[in-house]
Amino acid sequence: MNSLKKILEFELITIGEYSIKVYAVVIVLLIFIITKTVLWLIKKALFRKNNDKSFDTGNTYALFKIIKYVIWVISIGFMLETIGVQITLLIAGSAALLVGIGLGLQQTFNDVLSGIILLSERSIKIDDILEIDGDVVKIQSIGLRTSKGSNRDDISIIIPNSLITTNKVINWSHQAKKTRFKIDVGVAYSSDVDSVMKILKASVLEHQDMFDDKLVEARFVSFGNSSLDFQVLFFSENVFRIEKVKSEIRIIINRKFIENKITIPFPQMDVHLKSNHTQLFANNKIT
Repeated sequence: MNSLKKILEFELITIGEYSIKVYAVVIVLLIFIITKTVLWLIKKALFRKNNDKSFDTGNTYALFKIIKYVIWVISIGFMLETIGVQITLLIAGSAALLVGIGLGLQQTFNDVLSGIILLSERSIKIDDILEIDGDVVKIQSIGLRTSKGSNRDDISIIIPNSLITTNKVINWSHQAKKTRFKIDVGVAYSSDVDSVMKILKASVLEHQDMFDDKLVEARFVSFGNSSLDFQVLFFSENVFRIEKVKSEIRIIINRKFIENKITIPFPQMDVHLKSNHTQLFANNKIT
């Protein structure tokens, strides 16, 4: 026992009156191990298969992140106290330094605060589909400072949390599972309107990602400069890959137009010259 006591009280580092003994390091390691174990148990409890169904994956992830950060802050405080660092004196003594750091890292603190808001408010969750700055992103993880997502090209994007909380963001996952989309098309003025509308509806109904054939609608929108303008509206659950769905429907529309001899005109303009202007030009022509 005496030898064990001597080992635990052995001073590893000594700086003036300050020293770190073996037992302090052992306690720090125990706090670290206990913290990791507690977090592992909490994660298992939150994500187990028979968990309450009122918590979806996004809510559970956000709750675990908040708990994780709180527990680690408390644990680090205990570790510092164990090795003889008084937290209150440390904060008070470095107040001026912290102010300078705060000014320099203002944007970082803004991102961190935004991360806390996202995790606590849960307005954005894992697997949510967002439209940010014209780019559609599927959220993969939400961190304290940044969030990670993947766009439609499967490119990983790191998003500062403040960009989500301070800008206008469309969350496609907040509405019902199905979302309405539209495809615009123009045809020649000589085309039969009824035939065009039937073809547009039939083209959408031919695609497997269309949701509920009763909700498909074709509209005659306007008389364009060079074409009769139409829209076909449909619902789909495939929000993230909707551009691929639209492309495939356009291919079907184009095929059916060709089969039914309906043309899509190119922009054109007719120029009419009055006879008196033509005569005036002829009289002033330089030979």
